[in-house]
Amino acid sequence: MDVENKYDDSRMRGFRPSFRALTLIIVVIWIGVAALYALLKPISNGCIMTYMYPTYIPISTTGGETSAKYGLYLYHEGWRKIDFQEHLKKLSGVPVLFIPGNGGSYKQVRSVAAESDRAFQGGPLEHTFYQETYLTPEEGGADMDIASFQLPNRYSYRLDWFAVDLEGEHSAMDGRILEEHTEYVVYAIHRILDQYKESRDVREREGAAGTGSLPKSVILVGHSMGGFVARAATIHPRLRKSAVETILTLSSPHQFPPVALQPSLGCYYESINEEWRKGYEVQTSRTGRYVSDPVLSHVVVVSISGGYNDYQVRSKLETLDGIVPPTHGFMISSTGMKNVWLSMEHQAILWCNQLVGQVSHTLLSLIDSRTGQPFTDTRQRLAIFSRLLRSGIPQSFNWKMQSQSSWSTNVVKDVKNPSGSQLHTLSGCPSNVHWNDDVLERDLYIQTTTVTILAMDGRRRWLDIRKLGSNGKSHFIFVTNLAPCSGVRLHLWAEKGTPNSDLPASKKKVLEVTSKMVQIPAGPAPRQIEPGSQTEQPPPSAVFQLRPEEMNGFRFLTISVAPRLTVSGQPPPANSMAVGQFFNPEEGNTELSPKSMLLAAYSHKDIFLKEDHPLVFNLSFATSLGLLPVTLSLKTAGCGIKNSGLPGEEADDAENSRLCKLRCFPPVALAWDPTSGLHVFPNLQSETIVVDSSPVLWGSTTLEKTTVLLLVDPHCSYQTNIAISLSGAASRFLLLYGSQMVGFSIAVIFFALMRQAHTRPIPSILEVMESNLRIPFPFLALSIVPILISLFLSYLISQALPPFMSFTVISVICYLFANGFVILLILVSQLVFYVAAYLHVFIKRRWQLWEGNFCFSFLQWFINLCSGFLSLKVIGVLRANPLYVPVSAAITLSTFVHPALGLLILLLSHALCCHDALCNSLIASFRTHARRMELSDHKAQGNYRSQQFASKPGSPSKENSSSYGQTQEDIFHYRHGLLVLHLLGALMFVPSLISWLQRIGMHQSFPRFVDSSLCICLILHGIFSSEPLFDYSFSFPRVLGQKVRLNFIYLLAGLCSFISALASTPYKAFYAIGAVGAISFALSISPRWTGAPRLGRRRYSLKR
Repeated sequence: MDVENKYDDSRMRGFRPSFRALTLIIVVIWIGVAALYALLKPISNGCIMTYMYPTYIPISTTGGETSAKYGLYLYHEGWRKIDFQEHLKKLSGVPVLFIPGNGGSYKQVRSVAAESDRAFQGGPLEHTFYQETYLTPEEGGADMDIASFQLPNRYSYRLDWFAVDLEGEHSAMDGRILEEHTEYVVYAIHRILDQYKESRDVREREGAAGTGSLPKSVILVGHSMGGFVARAATIHPRLRKSAVETILTLSSPHQFPPVALQPSLGCYYESINEEWRKGYEVQTSRTGRYVSDPVLSHVVVVSISGGYNDYQVRSKLETLDGIVPPTHGFMISSTGMKNVWLSMEHQAILWCNQLVGQVSHTLLSLIDSRTGQPFTDTRQRLAIFSRLLRSGIPQSFNWKMQSQSSWSTNVVKDVKNPSGSQLHTLSGCPSNVHWNDDVLERDLYIQTTTVTILAMDGRRRWLDIRKLGSNGKSHFIFVTNLAPCSGVRLHLWAEKGTPNSDLPASKKKVLEVTSKMVQIPAGPAPRQIEPGSQTEQPPPSAVFQLRPEEMNGFRFLTISVAPRLTVSGQPPPANSMAVGQFFNPEEGNTELSPKSMLLAAYSHKDIFLKEDHPLVFNLSFATSLGLLPVTLSLKTAGCGIKNSGLPGEEADDAENSRLCKLRCFPPVALAWDPTSGLHVFPNLQSETIVVDSSPVLWGSTTLEKTTVLLLVDPHCSYQTNIAISLSGAASRFLLLYGSQMVGFSIAVIFFALMRQAHTRPIPSILEVMESNLRIPFPFLALSIVPILISLFLSYLISQALPPFMSFTVISVICYLFANGFVILLILVSQLVFYVAAYLHVFIKRRWQLWEGNFCFSFLQWFINLCSGFLSLKVIGVLRANPLYVPVSAAITLSTFVHPALGLLILLLSHALCCHDALCNSLIASFRTHARRMELSDHKAQGNYRSQQFASKPGSPSKENSSSYGQTQEDIFHYRHGLLVLHLLGALMFVPSLISWLQRIGMHQSFPRFVDSSLCICLILHGIFSSEPLFDYSFSFPRVLGQKVRLNFIYLLAGLCSFISALASTPYKAFYAIGAVGAISFALSISPRWTGAPRLGRRRYSLKR
């Protein structure tokens, strides 16, 4: 009786989760719901739509199957109907090939192509005199002659936009599709270059004079996976030499696939990136002698990221670090792009007018007006990208550690090139910006550290650097909405009587520093509260900063404001503002530790800024806002307006806020992140500050702190509130580490199978997972040891170590989340099996009650008639070897059709076996229960002793029934664990299966060998490891004096899967699954090869 109760209790424990597991499930569900809530909220990106009149001209293609399956088009902008052949004859521009991404269309080229046509006709952007960005010393800027760097004031050649039609295939899901797209892009590049030659030949035959030279290269612009295809095509062995020299990618993953699950896709990525790394190395012989320059020395790559609103591809995947050296490429976020300043969704980056307009002008500026081709010098092309895409704001901010740029790089002037066209180089404000000198005689001498300008009064304000910059206030900052040169000019003056020899080198007695003003995005224009009343303070559009070393040797700083009515013919702003201040950067620094940030999730952190505070307030967050976004609110508490003391005036916050808007400019937040760069949040009132960073991954060299710089009016006091956005944190967590969870989940299952393999009777998969969560052991051992191994591997390969504490904490959190997800998956699948088994047993018992029915007799006769089919010899062989059918079907489908279909057969085999074992276990349990009830009735009637040994013919004894039920339950638990493991493996191929289903009816190719072979190994593991009572402890290489058992193999596989997840390559966890399958297969057939006797198995039978 006690044995039977214990057997029933074990079944209930296998189905009832513990409090620890239930807590994990609740946390996983909450994170999933919160993330969905944050991700499904509508996004306001501020983009302007781009309008066009598209026409797509097909380009005839002749080639193999790939060229026949895909297509090539030439874009034409205009509403008039044109003759395609006549238009192709006039082809004489610079070829640009657009490559769509995952599921994209060739028609997505229309926005950037239409904007390029308008940019060519309208000419370059209006020149401003803000500080511009040039190449850093790491990018080769130290050796570049900036004086020779010139941008034309008109475009001489237009861009001819081509686009490849890749049938909307999902290239992000399958490596084979990605390879086919690469091959067709190579063909399309050659076809485009040949088309220019054909067009020129036609013009010459018709007597038209040829102009310019034929293009030798094609500019590639790729969106999403199209950017990676562009890089893969560049190193393709069949590509013509120097056919690609410039690549621009939009939201393209370069480091890893966005869904890194398919092994062949990950291998293809690794091979392409490795070829690119070697492509920038100098070619040498085996003896080390120089052979040739790097193969890719002429190729420039620029990657544009969509920022934190791009949920499909994170900025960490879009970086070129370790692939392209800084001298040949860089990555920039759209949030820090000049004239853009916006984060946008994955598809919006194709039509956002601010971005495609800036990209169009950048590509047009790459054309050399003398040759009609892109500049051959890689540094010049990279410098053009840097100057037209980057803003003057540094990508990383630190007041004391900013590198001091030379004075010759901070000013602009106009010169003439040899052809007579006007070009922009570096000097002071140009001479055509003329002011009325008489007005500037009215000088003002500022006596306070803060200077305010409320109108364009034409006055010059003098600030004594020695006097106002004392007491540690050695830095000067100035914010304004006035344009440099035309609205405001700044100069440094040496003290009268100071000889030039006493000044620092390359400095004059009067030095104009106006061009050090950096443009920032301005918020909405100020509104007028009432007709005829004063307008609100306008937002700043520029910031100017001087460090102590830049003011060294000078006595005065002057701020000259232009007269309102003579601003070089330009309309003045509706309202003018400017605020400058000498300040101490240490006074405005506030650091938030990880602990304070976590506490802010429950209780908001308040910071009060009194009046006359520093204009610059620096917030340093120890944990990246890419992981813990914060909601930053600034509420104006006061602005120097005193209450009269009358009743009703004491608590009128709305009126006080309205008056303060007339006095104080709107706050601006500038966030710097090591990965995604600059993010600007103008008109900050209440905003969720988030950056697109991927902190504490394996390979991260810094803690990736986020620095937020607040520009706030010193005349006003502010109540600052900082709170953690929980829904934003949940969504960022899943976006950053979602794909890695697959690797962690596989490791969790392997650790559970490890414990199952050496425990008898076999516990349920849920029980062993709960036991693995016990603290301190084995949880700490299973979660910390792989992390230590990964750090040791980093040390061995001389890779920079990530921050230990944050790396460990995040990795353990991911491991816990994976445990919760797997437990939830186990509970759901187990519930399905129990419901199906109870229904099956119920129907079977009802069936037995219908045995005397006429309908049942007829059905029994029909079944007996059909059973003759089962007497066939082939059917007999299959019944004697039931594994032949699923094994052969699964392997055939995995090899010749698709691996996911073979894994589906394996999952069905597992499911049927689990269902059969559970049904047998329930039937045995019911019979035992019925036997117990029968014995109880006999005992109550006084006949217990005489009947306890009596049994019905054919019925099992109590001991045999319980033993049989336990055996069936062991089989169910073991096969259930294998089912969950192989289900995760099959889910890794679901994206590839979706792309395969899309191509049904088209040209199909066999699966990649690496995918098929790994899936076959997984199938072998599922088939030959399906008997839980088989002992694997026979002869095998010994380790530390012990025989290697199956549980040790599972442990090694779990460690490998864990480490692959840490390395952001979860597809490598499939290698561990394949290795376990191969070893299991080898252990199963080794007794037949060696002639060793197979160990016995415990089998239990139940007579019926």
